Amino acid sequence: MTNTIHLADNLDVLRSLPDGSVDLIYIDPPFNTGKRQERKRIKVVHDEENGDRTGFQGKRYRTVDLGVSGYKDIFDDFIGFIAPRLEEAYRLLKPEGSFFLHIDYREAHYCKVVLDQIFGRECFQNELIWAYDYGGRSKKKWSAKHDSIFWYTKHPKKYTFHFDEMDRIPYMAPGLVGKEKAARGKTPTDVWWHTIVSPNGKEKTSYSTQKPLGVLNRIIKVHSSPGDLVLDFFAGSGTTGESAGLHGRKFILVDENPEAVEVMAKRLAEYRPIFVNCEPQQVVGHNTLF
Repeated sequence: MTNTIHLADNLDVLRSLPDGSVDLIYIDPPFNTGKRQERKRIKVVHDEENGDRTGFQGKRYRTVDLGVSGYKDIFDDFIGFIAPRLEEAYRLLKPEGSFFLHIDYREAHYCKVVLDQIFGRECFQNELIWAYDYGGRSKKKWSAKHDSIFWYTKHPKKYTFHFDEMDRIPYMAPGLVGKEKAARGKTPTDVWWHTIVSPNGKEKTSYSTQKPLGVLNRIIKVHSSPGDLVLDFFAGSGTTGESAGLHGRKFILVDENPEAVEVMAKRLAEYRPIFVNCEPQQVVGHNTLF
């Protein structure tokens, strides 16, 4: 089994894969915000003479503007777009496999209806809430600071769930539970408080809509096993692939945006993925990353 990154329309790739071949699927599709999703891309280079910022040991660095990356997040018929891809996801899952759809309030309720029809309401396991506290605040309504992650399984009762692989989180009132429990921490609920990717952190790839590694780690560790195959067909910055690689899983990643594949090529180089429909040099525009 080989790690692969596809530059393609994901529906074409999904239709080419065999039935029951994937252990875990996570997708973070466009949210149909009606806007263009963008993020400014920069890098810093050592430049003592013209540097505009100071780094470690007082060395000077110059900021280089790499432009803006992004995509139009606008659909006239989002459900018409996503439904055939959800049907393919169901076909591809193994009997004990799990599927996760990461979406926000704009389309979440419509997606749930479609997922109930495809997977069956009895195979709906959880609506996970990823809650964060970052960004601007509205003065006209309650500020939206969460996404929904719907978890469905191929079978209503037989599925992969490694309870002992859950990361522990601190008790809010540790003095009420005793030292032993406080030291061990508690297991998470269906509400996951986790910060977004820090704009200045090492995890940042400068790709718009990048999701934090901590969220994907929790899903992949609990809902798959070492050696399993993980699929993300809206792969974006490649967070799913990095989490899969870190925990000994194989991955198939798909995105039709060359900028996304460029980011993944650099980010996931240590896992030696095979590139389908593109050469790494063509994607990144130079050979220095490989």
